[in-house]
Formats: sequence, structure tokens, C-alpha cells
Amino acid sequence: MTEATTQPDRDDVAGVGPQSAMPVGDSVGIICGGGSFPAAVASAVVRSGRRPVMFGIRGWADTAIVEHYAHHWIALGQLGRFVRLAAAEHCQDVLLIGTLLRPPLRHIRLDWQTLRAMPRIVRHFRGGDDRLLSGVVELLEEHGLRVIGVKDVAPQITMPSGVLGRHQPSARDRADIALAFELIATLGPFDVGQAAIIADNHVLAIEAAEGTDNLLARIAALREQSRVTTPRGVGVLVKAPKPAQDRRFDLPAIGPQTVAGVARAGLAGIAVAAGETIVADAAAAIEAADRARIFLVGVGQERRR
Repeated sequence: MTEATTQPDRDDVAGVGPQSAMPVGDSVGIICGGGSFPAAVASAVVRSGRRPVMFGIRGWADTAIVEHYAHHWIALGQLGRFVRLAAAEHCQDVLLIGTLLRPPLRHIRLDWQTLRAMPRIVRHFRGGDDRLLSGVVELLEEHGLRVIGVKDVAPQITMPSGVLGRHQPSARDRADIALAFELIATLGPFDVGQAAIIADNHVLAIEAAEGTDNLLARIAALREQSRVTTPRGVGVLVKAPKPAQDRRFDLPAIGPQTVAGVARAGLAGIAVAAGETIVADAAAAIEAADRARIFLVGVGQERRR
């Protein structure tokens, strides 16, 4: 989920927030893209007794989120700067969270470390998001950092198994859910997106570069054009990681905004991979789903086969 953001004009702006007085010895570096998910992760890190240090990506990260904690602003391509700052903040563990669309190579702001790695970066650009992110992780690990996942520091913000809220999926919904999980697993080797929309055994849409919010907006528009003819209240949005995906980064995510998009698209509900999907502001998402008469369900690995 992308949110409007404003950032300082200079890349070297750093600061401290309300949480900066915590001990630095066990710090976690959080590389922040857009949306509300970095805030949920940082809050969970604090509750676990560790110190979050936010590295906000200029043009993407939300100022209010980043500057609530010890923080630094970085531009895409500043590998050397990030590594130096992470070392100074005692962040051996780092994770990547939040919305970030891949930029054109010409928009990457190169420092010396990034320039040296450019031949490898260019190779990783010639593929899907998993390939690109795996390349980024390799570079970070080569500089002595340990890339961890959300489940390592904030397992409580992932989707549990079972139904959340008052509404249950019907037998038809469950058949659509099973088909969507099978479809996502089949497309996984092609490094395609993590979501599909199925209605009454009919594939309506598969997520690609547009992201989930735009995927749902497309279905809503198609419904208005009478290109989607299934009745409102039929169909499901299903999200799951790709089978071979590195679970440390780019986990699928949902939140209140996803629920609103599903309602506008006229679907019955949302099903996601339990334990492998981030839920932002779960209480608000459940309340919104109940109000819209939409189901939310987490499906365990054993039921996705």
C-alpha cells in the first residue's frame, strides 16, 4: 500500500525520535518503503526489547513513521552510505519492508559501493522482483549484514490460520480459494505477482506489476463496464508468496485499504497464506470487513495443497 509522503531534501539528514534512547547494542535496521507496514514492524521490534533504526527511502517512506524512531534518510543506490550508517548504529540485523516499485536504472543515485556493484545490479534487473531483491540481499550480506524477515522479529503481525471477523466463506468461496492458491503456485516459477482473483471458478485477474490495490481497482472498473458479470458478493482475492520465494522479504500484505478495495470490486472476501502474509492494523481490517460483510481467512500450508 502506497501512501503520500514527504521527505527532507537532503540525503544526509539523520535524527532521533522518541525511541532513540533505547540501548544500541541490539539494534535492528529497518529499510522502509512506503505504506504503514514499517510502523507495525518497528512497534513489534520495540515490544520485543530491541531498538529499531529506520532507514527511510526518499520518495517512498512516510516521514511520520520514520522520524518517530532513530532514523536516517537514504536514496536508492546509496549502498555504501547505508552500510556505514548501519555499522555506526550497531545494526547487524536488517530487514526490508514497505512498498517500493522498481525504478529505472537512470534514477538510482550511485555512490562508490553501488557503482562497483553495477554490473551485478544490471543483471538482477533483468528478471522479476524476486531476482532483484535476492541480488540486493546478496550485496548486503557481503558487507557483513544479516538480512532477516518479518517473522524473525514480528511474527504477531502475520495472518493466523482461520477466519477473522464475523463472516465465513461459503463452499463456493472455498472452491475459488483453492483454485487461486493452485494458480499462484503454478505461476510462481515465472516470478509473477502474489495475488489472484477468482469468481465462481473463473479467473478474473492475476497480479503483475500493478500491485494489489490497482488490481482491485481494475476489477471494479471492469464491473462498471459490465465486463465482470458475476453478481456482487461472488469472488475472492487470494494472496500468497510464490513457492520458491525467499520469505525474508516481499511477503504479501493486506490491511484496511485492501478490504476497501475488495468491497469496491464487489468480491465476497479475502483469503491469504497463514503465517506468510502481513496484516497491517488487524483490528481496523477486521472492523472494515465486518462492516462490508466481507470474510477474512488465513489458510494454512496443509490446506493449500
